[in-house]
Amino acid sequence: MFAPHETHHTERATTPHFAALPRTILVVDADDATRALYRQSLALVGFDVVEAADGREALTKAFVRPPTLVVTEIRLPFVDGYALCTILRSDRTTADVPILVVTAESRPVQIDRARNAGADIVLIKPTTPEQMLAEARRLVTNAKDMRAQAESARATAALEHEHASHQRSRLSKAIARFTTTTPPAPPPALVCPSCDATLTYEHSYIGGVSERHSEQWDQYVCPKSCGTFQYRQRTRKLRRTIE
Repeated sequence: MFAPHETHHTERATTPHFAALPRTILVVDADDATRALYRQSLALVGFDVVEAADGREALTKAFVRPPTLVVTEIRLPFVDGYALCTILRSDRTTADVPILVVTAESRPVQIDRARNAGADIVLIKPTTPEQMLAEARRLVTNAKDMRAQAESARATAALEHEHASHQRSRLSKAIARFTTTTPPAPPPALVCPSCDATLTYEHSYIGGVSERHSEQWDQYVCPKSCGTFQYRQRTRKLRRTIE
């Protein structure tokens, strides 16, 4: 619950520079009461507020009249907050508009997703009017620098992800599983546990969790039709695979 309006008169007194700035803020939230609270708080420090109850309406209003700042929830009808951020960032008219997400979604994966979609700041509900106004002021006055920092962080994360994917790819190739008749370890001579006939070696299967910890399974068949068997070199155990 927001504090009484008197709290925000202090904000007006401490932020006279707002008068020199474009001051249209687009507030996007499906809840009427929440939008009203945001509108009242922002209006007290001199902002003009435009409201939208869903993501589709928000996009229309943002493209017609690009705002100074977007304050949005993630949970929205028609177009959710993630898509809203992505679309705003991808359009030239709104690409540089700062986005403040104030949401009930609190899981780290959801917060990261919002940031990756283009949100500059994510606040978790419930939040105080002071917090929301402080972040709005910070975004309006420092949006360019914050955007550069956010883009740099995203670029770094992308490079790290690419490096990790490359490492996984190298590891995958290093431990690629394959079938061979000339395995690293010679298959032992084995007898059928059912009839004592000498098993006929067919091929070996090479795999494992890493190149250093590879595994070898040798495949055999009983000449008297007792079935097919597999011998695991590491455990030295023979098991029937087909009756």
